[in-house]
Amino acid sequence: MNTVLFVIAAYLVGSVSFALVFSKIFGLADPRTYGSGNPGATNVLRSGNKLAALLTLLGDAAKGWFAVWMAFHFGPDFQLNETGIAMVCVAVFLGHLFPVFARFKGGKGVATALGVLLGISPWLGLLVLATWLCVAVLTRYSSLSALIAAILAPIYYGLLYGFNLYFMAIVVMSAFLISRHWKNIGNLLSGKESKIGSKKKAG
Repeated sequence: MNTVLFVIAAYLVGSVSFALVFSKIFGLADPRTYGSGNPGATNVLRSGNKLAALLTLLGDAAKGWFAVWMAFHFGPDFQLNETGIAMVCVAVFLGHLFPVFARFKGGKGVATALGVLLGISPWLGLLVLATWLCVAVLTRYSSLSALIAAILAPIYYGLLYGFNLYFMAIVVMSAFLISRHWKNIGNLLSGKESKIGSKKKAG
C-alpha cells in the first residue's frame, strides 16, 4: 500500500507543468500554441523570455529529483524497496509526459528525466547533462541532444553501476523519450528541425 501511495504522489508531482506555470506568471502565450507545441523549456525559450525558460528547466528537473530523493530518503521507513523506488522514478517521469492537471498532454520529459537521473546518482546525472550540453553546443539541436543523451543514459548507468531495477527504469524512460521525439527525428533527417533559440511560430 505504501508503494502505491509513493508512486501516486510521484506521478502527481510530475504532473505539475512548470512551462504552463511560468508562462502564466510571466504573461506569455501558452507554450502548447506555438513552436513545437511542447510545454517544455526549449519551447518556452522561443517566446524570447530566457528567465521563464530557465525557471521552467529548473522546475521540471527539480520535480524529478525531488520525487526520487524523497523515495530514497524516506521510502525505507515505509517499507519501500528497490522495486518501489524504481517505480517512483518512472512515475514522476510519466507524470510529466501525461499530466493529470493538463488533460494528459505534457512535455517530452527531458528535464524531468535529468532530475530523476540526478536523484538516482549525481554522477550519472552530470554525465548525461554533459553529453546533452556537448551535443547542443556543437549542433544547436535540442532534440538531437536529448536523443543522444537518452540512448547513452542507460549505457552510462550499466557501466557505472551494473544492471538492476534502476537500469530498467532508465531504459523505460529512454524509450519514452525517444518515442516522444519521432517527429523531431523526421525533421532532423529532412533538415527542418528548429535550432535552440529560434523564435516562436504560431501553431
